[in-house]
Amino acid sequence: MALLQCSFHSEVLGMATRATVILPDPVRHPAPVRQRHGGGTPVLYLLHGMGDDDSAWTRRTSIERHVEAYDLAVVMPGVDRSYYTDQAVGHDYWTFVSEELPALVTAWFRVSDAPSDTFVAGLSMGGYGAFKWALRRPGSIAAAASLSGGLDATARHASPEWRATFGSRERAREHGDDLLALARSMADAPSPPLLQWCGTEDPNLEENRRFRDGALAAGLPLEYDEGPGGHEWSCWDAQIRRVLDWLPLRTRP
Repeated sequence: MALLQCSFHSEVLGMATRATVILPDPVRHPAPVRQRHGGGTPVLYLLHGMGDDDSAWTRRTSIERHVEAYDLAVVMPGVDRSYYTDQAVGHDYWTFVSEELPALVTAWFRVSDAPSDTFVAGLSMGGYGAFKWALRRPGSIAAAASLSGGLDATARHASPEWRATFGSRERAREHGDDLLALARSMADAPSPPLLQWCGTEDPNLEENRRFRDGALAAGLPLEYDEGPGGHEWSCWDAQIRRVLDWLPLRTRP
């Protein structure tokens, strides 16, 4: 396997940014096999939480070891404290992550650009970003997973940082940043499969349950689970293994 630290300029953000990338072992998962059976390597966009950066998943979990058995690239972008949002005052992080970054990744690496080979997952703020990707661009990915997601972030106390990000609750709804409103709007509409987990001692538990109830009422294909644990890396390290097993990776002889 290869672990790459990428620094590059984003035209959307108008500044330099970073991403950490894991590429599969070419001996264990030879490229000629992939090319004969559907093109490039499937890719998982793995999103960090509030206060972390692109290195968090590799520093705090065993993601590199967990993904070793899979023919799967993992791309972990850095988005500061943006909530994966085109901010009211700031930068267009949603456009960067969901549009510019995949285009750059498929240009730089031998990864598939097919929606059936593209997945997104994240923890906390990254869980919000993953489900926003699934609900706003459902045809661009094959599955999305949220671990302890901040899924009702637009209903939180309007601090100065919150206002700079979302502007107002009305703006958040209008710009597709309110996930519960998005879920309601998706009733009977096609959606990729969703996997949601939260710890029973996690401060985000109640908003996870609110999203679960709204998504199920809208008929979204959501698999929900909760279990012992708080807002902590030991839980996420265990649950990302479940996410990897759950992803609908195509069988490649």
